[in-house]
Amino acid sequence: QVQLVESGGGLVQAGGSLRLSCAASGRTFSSYTMGWFRQAPGKEREFVAAISWSGGVTYYADSVKGRFTISKHDANTVYLQMNSLSPEDTAVYYCAASYGSSGITTMKSYRYWGQGTQVTVSS
Repeated sequence: QVQLVESGGGLVQAGGSLRLSCAASGRTFSSYTMGWFRQAPGKEREFVAAISWSGGVTYYADSVKGRFTISKHDANTVYLQMNSLSPEDTAVYYCAASYGSSGITTMKSYRYWGQGTQVTVSS
Protein backbone atom coordinates (compact mmCIF):
# COMPACT_ATOMS: atom_id res chain seq x y z
CA GLN A 1 0.00 0.00 0.00
CA VAL A 2 1.41 3.35 -1.04
CA GLN A 3 1.68 5.92 1.70
CA LEU A 4 3.03 9.43 1.90
CA VAL A 5 3.52 10.69 5.44
CA GLU A 6 4.36 14.31 6.19
CA SER A 7 6.00 15.51 9.36
CA GLY A 8 7.69 18.59 10.76
CA GLY A 9 4.78 20.97 10.93
CA GLY A 10 4.06 23.08 13.97
CA LEU A 11 3.73 26.56 15.37
CA VAL A 12 6.43 29.11 14.62
CA GLN A 13 6.75 32.87 14.93
CA ALA A 14 6.92 35.09 11.89
CA GLY A 15 10.42 35.16 10.49
CA GLY A 16 11.14 31.66 11.73
CA SER A 17 11.87 28.43 9.90
CA LEU A 18 10.52 24.91 9.65
CA ARG A 19 11.57 21.85 7.71
CA LEU A 20 8.87 19.53 6.49
CA SER A 21 9.61 15.92 5.62
CA CYS A 22 7.72 13.51 3.41
CA ALA A 23 8.37 9.80 3.73
CA ALA A 24 6.97 7.67 0.93
CA SER A 25 6.51 3.93 1.18
CA GLY A 26 4.85 1.07 -0.66
CA ARG A 27 6.84 1.49 -3.87
CA THR A 28 9.95 3.19 -5.19
CA PHE A 29 9.34 6.74 -6.31
CA SER A 30 12.49 7.05 -8.37
CA SER A 31 10.52 7.98 -11.52
CA TYR A 32 8.12 10.36 -9.81
CA THR A 33 8.04 14.10 -9.50
CA MET A 34 7.46 14.96 -5.85
CA GLY A 35 5.55 18.05 -4.89
CA TRP A 36 4.30 20.09 -1.98
CA PHE A 37 0.93 21.82 -1.92
CA ARG A 38 -0.80 23.78 0.81
CA GLN A 39 -4.32 24.69 1.76
CA ALA A 40 -5.19 27.60 4.00
CA PRO A 41 -8.56 27.85 5.75
CA GLY A 42 -11.27 28.83 3.32
CA LYS A 43 -8.95 28.66 0.33
CA GLU A 44 -8.24 26.20 -2.44
CA ARG A 45 -5.24 23.93 -2.30
CA GLU A 46 -2.31 25.53 -4.11
CA PHE A 47 1.02 24.48 -5.51
CA VAL A 48 4.09 25.30 -3.44
CA ALA A 49 7.08 23.45 -4.88
CA ALA A 50 8.12 20.35 -6.82
CA ILE A 51 11.27 18.44 -7.58
CA SER A 52 12.02 16.19 -10.54
CA TRP A 53 12.66 12.48 -10.17
CA SER A 54 16.41 13.09 -10.52
CA GLY A 55 16.39 15.96 -8.06
CA GLY A 56 18.03 18.12 -10.67
CA VAL A 57 15.09 20.40 -11.44
CA THR A 58 12.98 22.30 -8.96
CA TYR A 59 9.86 24.41 -9.34
CA TYR A 60 8.42 27.01 -6.97
CA ALA A 61 5.35 29.12 -6.64
CA ASP A 62 6.18 32.81 -6.88
CA SER A 63 4.92 33.34 -3.34
CA VAL A 64 7.61 31.10 -1.85
CA LYS A 65 10.48 31.56 -4.28
CA GLY A 66 13.64 32.57 -2.44
CA ARG A 67 12.26 31.48 0.93
CA PHE A 68 11.44 27.79 0.48
CA THR A 69 13.72 25.03 -0.77
CA ILE A 70 12.63 21.58 -1.87
CA SER A 71 15.14 18.74 -1.85
CA LYS A 72 15.38 14.96 -1.91
CA HIS A 73 17.30 12.71 0.43
CA ASP A 74 16.57 9.69 -1.72
CA ALA A 75 13.84 8.50 -4.06
CA ASN A 76 11.34 8.16 -1.20
CA THR A 77 12.22 11.11 1.05
CA VAL A 78 11.53 14.73 0.24
CA TYR A 79 12.04 17.85 2.31
CA LEU A 80 10.67 21.36 2.24
CA GLN A 81 12.85 23.88 4.04
CA MET A 82 10.79 26.96 4.83
CA ASN A 83 12.53 30.16 5.90
CA SER A 84 11.31 33.69 6.60
CA LEU A 85 7.86 32.39 7.35
CA SER A 86 4.95 34.79 7.51
CA PRO A 87 1.35 34.38 8.76
CA GLU A 88 0.31 34.07 5.10
CA ASP A 89 2.15 30.73 5.01
CA THR A 90 -0.23 29.26 7.57
CA ALA A 91 -1.84 26.21 6.00
CA VAL A 92 -1.98 22.45 5.92
CA TYR A 93 0.94 21.28 3.79
CA TYR A 94 0.56 18.18 1.63
CA CYS A 95 3.16 16.00 -0.02
CA ALA A 96 2.24 14.45 -3.36
CA ALA A 97 3.74 12.23 -6.05
CA SER A 98 3.27 12.54 -9.81
CA TYR A 99 4.34 9.97 -12.38
CA GLY A 100 5.83 12.27 -14.96
CA SER A 101 6.91 15.85 -15.23
CA SER A 102 4.11 17.63 -17.04
CA GLY A 103 1.54 19.79 -15.33
CA ILE A 104 3.34 19.47 -12.02
CA THR A 105 1.85 22.68 -10.64
CA THR A 106 -1.67 21.25 -10.85
CA MET A 107 -3.28 18.87 -8.39
CA LYS A 108 -4.72 16.59 -11.04
CA SER A 109 -1.22 15.56 -12.13
CA TYR A 110 -0.52 13.92 -8.77
CA ARG A 111 -1.58 10.37 -8.12
CA TYR A 112 -0.59 9.93 -4.49
CA TRP A 113 -1.19 12.29 -1.58
CA GLY A 114 -0.31 12.45 2.07
CA GLN A 115 -2.68 13.43 4.87
CA GLY A 116 -1.02 16.78 5.46
CA THR A 117 0.79 18.52 8.28
CA GLN A 118 -0.32 21.78 9.87
CA VAL A 119 1.96 24.81 9.74
CA THR A 120 0.91 27.82 11.79
CA VAL A 121 2.86 31.06 11.71
CA SER A 122 2.05 33.59 14.41
CA SER A 123 2.58 37.32 13.97
